[in-house]
Amino acid sequence: MTTTDAPTGVLAAVALDAADPEPEAHFWRDLLGLEVIWQTEDFVALRGAAVLITVQRVAHHQPPTWPADEVAKQIHLEVSVTDLDAAEQSALALGAVRAAEQPRPDKWRVLIDPAGHPFCVSNQIPAP
Repeated sequence: MTTTDAPTGVLAAVALDAADPEPEAHFWRDLLGLEVIWQTEDFVALRGAAVLITVQRVAHHQPPTWPADEVAKQIHLEVSVTDLDAAEQSALALGAVRAAEQPRPDKWRVLIDPAGHPFCVSNQIPAP
């Protein structure tokens, strides 16, 4: 694509798989200050980020086993923060778990959300 070509589309949402969408969606709602805009038993849509975050029920969902390779992490979210310690404590209070492996804890913290997805809080990524 050249700079004069129009894009085909724009990124509109990031979807997270979960065995139970409601607690997973509420974790991300509370962590990022998002709004639930649509919810069923199998799907929740959150607005307030640059793109929608959706959580959908997936039968036989297997959480990633990061850093082991038995089940790949598939995707993870990076959350821009200014204070790593405060952000980590906030996420833990909302139900995240600190990952055993922390490759660069001075730059980012690896956490695991309630459905088992690794995500990072980092002060190395500029906030939009």
